[in-house]
Amino acid sequence: MPTYLYETVPADGSEPRHFEIQQSMNDAVLTQHPETGEPIRRVILGGYGLIDKTKSSTGNSSCGCGPSGCC
Repeated sequence: MPTYLYETVPADGSEPRHFEIQQSMNDAVLTQHPETGEPIRRVILGGYGLIDKTKSSTGNSSCGCGPSGCC
């Protein structure tokens, strides 16, 4: 099961608290903290990529992907 990052939505302008919850991908997004009932929202995080600039990383694509660009 994936682990999702959530944060509280403070009403008084204070800093949100962050926490993780394991949920099925089919579960609905939580809107209240499961223990305190505080309003929460799920934080969307970006992934990361690895760029390798060696000649072996140009790939064998038929469209000409490589150092000079891609179609």
